[in-house]
Amino acid sequence: MQRIEYILEQTVAEAAKRLWNADIDPEKVQVQKTKQEFEGDFTVVVFPLVKISRSAPEATGQALGDYLVSHLNYVKEYNVIKGFLNLSLTGGYWISFLEETVSDQQYGLKKSVGNAPLEVVEFSSPNTNKPLHLGHIRNNLLGSSVSRILEAAGSKVVKVNLVNDRGIHICKSMLAWKKWGKGETPESSGLKGDHLVGKYYVLFDTRYKREIEEMKARGKDPKEAEATAPILEEAREMLRKWEAGDSEVTRLWQTMNDWVYQGFEETYNRLGIQFDKTYYESETYKLGKNIVLQGLEQGILEKEPDGSVWADFTDRKLDRKLLLRSDGTSVYMTQDIGTAHQRYNEFEFDHHVYVVGNEQNYHFQVLSMVLDKLGFDWADRLYHLSYGMVELPEGKMKSREGTVVDADDLVDEMVATARRMSAELGKLEDYGDEEKEKIYQQIGLAALKYFILKVDPKKNMTFNPAESIDFNGNTGPFIQYTYARIRSVLRKAGEQKTDIAGIEPIEKELDVIRLLYDFPEIVTQSASAYNPSYLANYLYDLAKEFNQFYHDHSILSAESDLLVSYRLLLTRIAGDTIQKGMELLGIEVPERM
Repeated sequence: MQRIEYILEQTVAEAAKRLWNADIDPEKVQVQKTKQEFEGDFTVVVFPLVKISRSAPEATGQALGDYLVSHLNYVKEYNVIKGFLNLSLTGGYWISFLEETVSDQQYGLKKSVGNAPLEVVEFSSPNTNKPLHLGHIRNNLLGSSVSRILEAAGSKVVKVNLVNDRGIHICKSMLAWKKWGKGETPESSGLKGDHLVGKYYVLFDTRYKREIEEMKARGKDPKEAEATAPILEEAREMLRKWEAGDSEVTRLWQTMNDWVYQGFEETYNRLGIQFDKTYYESETYKLGKNIVLQGLEQGILEKEPDGSVWADFTDRKLDRKLLLRSDGTSVYMTQDIGTAHQRYNEFEFDHHVYVVGNEQNYHFQVLSMVLDKLGFDWADRLYHLSYGMVELPEGKMKSREGTVVDADDLVDEMVATARRMSAELGKLEDYGDEEKEKIYQQIGLAALKYFILKVDPKKNMTFNPAESIDFNGNTGPFIQYTYARIRSVLRKAGEQKTDIAGIEPIEKELDVIRLLYDFPEIVTQSASAYNPSYLANYLYDLAKEFNQFYHDHSILSAESDLLVSYRLLLTRIAGDTIQKGMELLGIEVPERM
């Protein structure tokens, strides 16, 4: 079934030829949903047509409205408000839409074809010195859901992770374990590997601060104390040994990283996060160095007397960017130059999306500029999906001080809250223990994921666990409960008929049908903007409208068998759309709850 917007564009172009002998491009005809304060389903913007009609906007809209009503049998009436032609569609059009949609299991979803754009999406990118925390959860949920939505919009997607497994922060955990760990392992301690390593990262910071205070008490300048504390010097020496390939340090690094990877994998599995390929900074951090040196040889980059290499953007009213230190070592920018080049050679991507917090906005702006300066014609294909900070009601979190909200602990808390609230509401009393536990997991994760994804990524947000798991309001559990209600109705109905010709929808039904019609456009809009919040809030609107319809009108006890069939069909499509949409957000919907 052709989208009504396309049909209207074509017919308006046809009308322009017939009424005013003018040729216009159908794609330039502006068709939009009618605003809620006006009567109608779709609106044609008339102002651009005034030049060819040589009439006032109202007269132009009147002539165009008459033409559309007489040539399209599913446009029943219209009204003109200034330069806007508001069109009302017949009930028959919406019924035809439902009949065609119910047989389309992939409604709203596109399959990628041979020439589909390829999008590389990099997300997660954790450090191996601590567990994943609340900030990582937002990153992972955004990256995973954007990847799913891009695929649903017809793109090919490669999900990649770049693990930051080297650097001074890794050595801090390693040094603390070596000094005070006494051989502790995940098995001996009962801790997940990433938690165990994070414990020693916090311990290092505690000892480091103690040394600083002791040095200050002996009269040392505070900044000098911070820069020269003995334990920090030891960590720097360990990093130098690692970079030199010292066997003992390398063995410890491999052991502790393996602990972390096993811990990460458990957390990823709980969150439903998967990657197509994982890169490691220890293997990629030198990749960009040759590219930078080539740029230096070509006179594109500049070398300072101390040996450091820079890219100069002062002509663009920006500063100079360091690419190689005076000792020849790489910085993060150099690494990102190398990995971007590597991935383009691997995938020839149409876009490379970096899911990284907004504190790195300038970094990714300059990354594209450096690549462009170096002559890579794909430099403008990089996109920084910048997201804001996520906090708890209590305030900010700090990894070094051990005040972060651990991802595993947060998931456990959400599941425990789901268990407690379900018990209070008595919703699962007749269920077996195994089914109960599965539903608790689904509810807890839905509350967490939806609450984060419904917020525009660019905005800072406060995650409130209590609000997120409310069974009323704009929450994941509310949408899950709506889906379970739908499935309950369909189970009671048994086999359903799909012949509903002759039905005339009433307004509450139309509110649901119009939202169902919007689903493909919402998926496309979410993909184009790399913004899952559009889809998340759409699903809430759909669930809310369905519940209002369910509350006001009987489904199984409707006045006629035909009306029962029609409302069951509407119910079924609403449930299927909720399920598909929630799946794109990475959220499971229980069949009953």
